[in-house]
Amino acid sequence: MALRNIRRQGDPVLRKKAVPVTRFNEQLHRLLDDMVETMIKAQGAGLAAPQIGISKKIIVLRDEDKILEIINPEITESEGESIDIEGCLSFPGLYGEVPRSARVAVSGQDRGGREIRVSGEGFLARVLQHEIDHLHGILFVDRAVRLYTPEELQNLARKDKS
Repeated sequence: MALRNIRRQGDPVLRKKAVPVTRFNEQLHRLLDDMVETMIKAQGAGLAAPQIGISKKIIVLRDEDKILEIINPEITESEGESIDIEGCLSFPGLYGEVPRSARVAVSGQDRGGREIRVSGEGFLARVLQHEIDHLHGILFVDRAVRLYTPEELQNLARKDKS
């Protein structure tokens, strides 16, 4: 396993549409392992392959104490709406209020090419949508209704506590 460099705001790979994965081999397995290691080291909730410069339809994310790997993910169902604050490893220090579906179902493939289905609500639904957006060249700042700096977020948190 190896840590990969996370691409930052302005890198053109973040705006490209990713291509489907067709080969489920040892190279893909190494890439998935590297993505998981990179996400954990960066303390992220999820990571999409374009964020490490690879324009393929691959995402990894954390769901409580387990890691999910989804190849060629597609949202098949969505329901409700929720607005919450998101950040992104490719936009360090920037956060935004982003409307998302409250619940989603996603189909895709596992590292062996077998069909899988993941359903989520709340935070998991948000992370799934955020990472799948990366595969279409859509960034959270494109969907944000308001952006915040870390200082503005701290001020909001203080106001909420009082």
